[in-house]
Amino acid sequence: MESRFRLLFLVLPVFALGLSGCAATKNLFGWGEEEAPPPAEIPEGQVIEPEVERRQIKEPKIDSEDFEIGAFAGIMSIEDFGSDLVYGVKLAYHVTEGFFVEGSVGRTEGGLTSFEVLSGGAPLLTDSERELTYYNLNVGYNILPGEGFIGEGRAYNTAFYVIAGLGSTSFAGDDRFTVNFGAGYRFLVT
Repeated sequence: MESRFRLLFLVLPVFALGLSGCAATKNLFGWGEEEAPPPAEIPEGQVIEPEVERRQIKEPKIDSEDFEIGAFAGIMSIEDFGSDLVYGVKLAYHVTEGFFVEGSVGRTEGGLTSFEVLSGGAPLLTDSERELTYYNLNVGYNILPGEGFIGEGRAYNTAFYVIAGLGSTSFAGDDRFTVNFGAGYRFLVT
């Protein structure tokens, strides 16, 4: 009994897919009705008269320059030092509608390591060494530029973007080369 159901459920999808292919190939071997070619003559005048009602629009007050200055905040996780608030500034230059170059500076502070917690307070780093500062120079691409709507009559320029770049990270008294990549959502309030 079980083998019948198995056979039924294996043969049924193959049969259904085969029938759907038959509809696409009905004229392949000269079988079926010939389709009439479209008429060569175009009727005089327009078939549909356009009645477009123009409306007044309010263009966004975005500066015509290609520079963008912004601040950011978030949460950064430093391996074995916990997660903490990260904040910074960025300056971007939009080369084209899609591509942009961005420089950013960010700062956060590392917490206690698991060793420091379990040992009863043996500090590995001083407070000034716990500060993490990074500098990045990135290249980005707006993959989905568009508009966001809040309320009935307000539209804001937005974009989903991908970004990658190189930089430097200072932490625990050491400077290291940094590679970064990511994605984001830009919402222009102006």
